[in-house]
Amino acid sequence: MKIMVMCGSATKYSNTRGLIRWIEKALHEKGVEVLKFDAGQHLLPIYNGDDEQNELPEVKRLRVQAEQADGFFICTPEYHSGMSGALKNALDFLGSRHFRQKPATLSAVAGGGKGGINALNNLRTVVRGVYGLTLPGQFVADPDHFDGKNELVSYEAKERLSLIVDELVALTQRLANGKA
Repeated sequence: MKIMVMCGSATKYSNTRGLIRWIEKALHEKGVEVLKFDAGQHLLPIYNGDDEQNELPEVKRLRVQAEQADGFFICTPEYHSGMSGALKNALDFLGSRHFRQKPATLSAVAGGGKGGINALNNLRTVVRGVYGLTLPGQFVADPDHFDGKNELVSYEAKERLSLIVDELVALTQRLANGKA
């Protein structure tokens, strides 16, 4: 089983990246093959719908991995009550052929001890628009869930994340086996 983990932060050192590292480790421990997209490392041009963009190496890589994925775990920082522009741009390069009938768990990282929910609602709308199956379990990470080195340290946050990772893995497995 393959789950694509998408990091919507373009910031080199961020709590979003710390959250992603924890999620990837949790998925690996469950025997899941993790496919990665990182908005800060896999730089994409601004989506314009032109066919020429389809031939760009980073666009091809994103699309191939999304097609191979059985499910998604998408994480974004919240910027101005929405998902990051870098993540939205990446999602614009994808479509229903990448997401149809595939489960997606959503997570946001709030800044300053507020927010996150608007980014999740924004992200949920976009994933639903490409026929992805967004799971009801979601997670908002607050700044106090992390240490000074962007590592997830909150026991309660890890417990909550473990539950939603389990839900994603279980549903992805059922759908991949045709039992959902």
